[in-house]
Amino acid sequence: MSHKILLFTLLISSTMFAQQANVKDAFLEKWDNSKTYLLEMAQLMPEEDYEYKPTERQRSFAEQLEHIQGNMDWLSTKYFSREKEKSDTFPSKKEQIITSLEKAFDAVGETVAATSEEELKETVEFFAGPKSKLQILNLLLDHVTHHRGQLIVYLNLKEIEPPRYVGW
Repeated sequence: MSHKILLFTLLISSTMFAQQANVKDAFLEKWDNSKTYLLEMAQLMPEEDYEYKPTERQRSFAEQLEHIQGNMDWLSTKYFSREKEKSDTFPSKKEQIITSLEKAFDAVGETVAATSEEELKETVEFFAGPKSKLQILNLLLDHVTHHRGQLIVYLNLKEIEPPRYVGW
């Protein structure tokens, strides 16, 4: 292999690795897509069905959205030292709920964007034991995904076709 081809291959490989190695940018891209996907679901459910719950022991559609937002607010303020911006009351009208969720997603995104890669390596005390701030970011995404999956079921039970999946 010629030296030029080898050098070119190494340059391309190192550029691709550098792009993949930026954990924060990868999170922010996924976070933005997660926001888009959840807000599309929230738009699809008619307001009169926001109190719908498949069984008595489950949360209503609106309560699921409130729980998702509450978790985002808690994890981002407690573990990333962002000043608490949410009120203690969750809105009751569909459009207000959607706006509130959008602001919460944006606030988390801004907080993560302002967090250094070094800070993501820091360990914090968590109820499940010591975790890195990177693990807290993973939990943020995983929690939204978990409850969004439940909301897909709610939409299907109401015979509403969920939006097309938005991934990376």
